[in-house]
Amino acid sequence: MGRRLGQHFLKDEQALAKITAVLKIGPHDTVIEIGPGHGELTRHILAANPRKLIAIERDPRLAAALIDALPNNKLEVVEGDALKILPQLTKPYTLNPRPYKVVGNIPYYITGYLLRTLGELEPKPELIVLTIQKEVAERVCAAPPKMNLLAASVQFWAEPKIEFVIKSGAFSPPPKVASAVLRLKPSAMENVDAKAYYRLIKTLFKQPRKTILNNMIPFYTGSRNDLERTFKQLKIDPSDRPQNLSVSSLCDMIKAI
Repeated sequence: MGRRLGQHFLKDEQALAKITAVLKIGPHDTVIEIGPGHGELTRHILAANPRKLIAIERDPRLAAALIDALPNNKLEVVEGDALKILPQLTKPYTLNPRPYKVVGNIPYYITGYLLRTLGELEPKPELIVLTIQKEVAERVCAAPPKMNLLAASVQFWAEPKIEFVIKSGAFSPPPKVASAVLRLKPSAMENVDAKAYYRLIKTLFKQPRKTILNNMIPFYTGSRNDLERTFKQLKIDPSDRPQNLSVSSLCDMIKAI
């Protein structure tokens, strides 16, 4: 099941300890772990003495084994798909995990979907620590002149940082690429309409080789001249490429257009 779900279980004790340290678990924290697998990281988290640990495991056999292997009144194992469970689990009137933090060794194929889900959670976690493909972590942390759709999406609601890199040999089975531990600190979003922002960045980065102006014409209801004047006021070069735009500039565009 693990291989079919794209799981590579982290076995390296030093890496597991470092991930736990990044979480900075306090006695009042609820920690939500995505994909605990055999409980390697789960054990480290429990040793840090959180208020509660909720482990979401999709594989029913692993979920049952985890309950048997780690009898602990602070551990709750929830069987199911984290992408579906997280939005319900984090609502104040359900399990009331506030303040809460999210951690997980994430199968590569769900990383994009998970980041989108995390960005839509209300209330958001205080901290998110994910072990993901190194290349994807680097894309999330990109800044101008290497801005991209994924970076613009995530940095709208969180400040990302790569804490450290993990070699493939630390996992079982070992993946073909290196992984990185990505720390996301949710931040106050700019005072702009989120739907308009996401619509804008999808328009801009759909064809990243086109100029900002040419990408924006279908998005803008006014004239080309008006759009050029708006860019001038914002001190944005309309002949530039989307990769050179910061999240702050993107938000300014939403406010001005």
